[in-house]
Amino acid sequence: MNRKVIIIGSGPAGLTAAIYAARADLNPLVFEGNQPGGQLTITTEVENYPGFPEGMNGPEMMDLFRKQAQRFGAETQFKHVTKVDFSERPFKVWVGEELFTSDSVIISTGASAKMLGLDSEKELMGYGVSACATCDGFFYKDKKVLMVGGGDSAMEEAIFLTKFASEVWIVHRRDELRASKIMQERVLNHPKIHLHWNSVIDGILGTKETGVTGVMLKDTQTGDVREDSCDGVFMAIGHTPNTSLFDSILDTDSKGYLVTKGESTATNIPGIFACGDVKDSTYRQAVTAAGSGCKAAIDVERFLELSD
Repeated sequence: MNRKVIIIGSGPAGLTAAIYAARADLNPLVFEGNQPGGQLTITTEVENYPGFPEGMNGPEMMDLFRKQAQRFGAETQFKHVTKVDFSERPFKVWVGEELFTSDSVIISTGASAKMLGLDSEKELMGYGVSACATCDGFFYKDKKVLMVGGGDSAMEEAIFLTKFASEVWIVHRRDELRASKIMQERVLNHPKIHLHWNSVIDGILGTKETGVTGVMLKDTQTGDVREDSCDGVFMAIGHTPNTSLFDSILDTDSKGYLVTKGESTATNIPGIFACGDVKDSTYRQAVTAAGSGCKAAIDVERFLELSD
């Protein structure tokens, strides 16, 4: 059966697109992918989404989004798309050997925060390890936190964390930052920010019950390892947009994010739309992703009306 719209990816963007598309009677099919619910599923508490004054557990919030989309007729499947063919309409989408076709496609595959690759990091993600200072900084009032990274975004997030934390230590593998001069000056002159030069995190200490209690820091020049206590570890070593499926098919920017036209969610192929973090390297918030999911569904509805 050919669909009017297939949504590849979930999270706030994909599931909001599904809500709007379902309410427009487009009967969307959503492939939620390997991480159903997107990055919010590794966020223990969401306190900055409007309408939830008491805060909300990330996975629970995504479950509410999903149920709302299903209520209006969206079909959601926990399947991972393995191949696409956007060369002609109807577009082709494969899950393994299974083929699906659709008159339009919304891409909301998101972006993944780059991590250090430590087992302890995976174990404690959401329990003291975070990749989003603006999401989780509030939980570290009067606490000591570490920020990993040396670029502008790491500096911005470190400064943001000083609103809450008693001290912020930047862990950087070299003896100079790669951030812009103005950001370096702000950080180096900030009374709450300190630096661990020539250092990398070799392990993160703590449990899900206690949260993060400290880290093992390795000196990149001598190889010496020392323990340092802290209450949280923030990663700011970049994001990777999940666009490998669309390599050489859709236009991307220099960082690999999908490019859309003007204020719309339209890509370079008519009928293919993109929303959420897969096209947004700037804001990366649940509320902005949801807003762009709404735009994508409206863009699809207008596209289908004009192309029928």
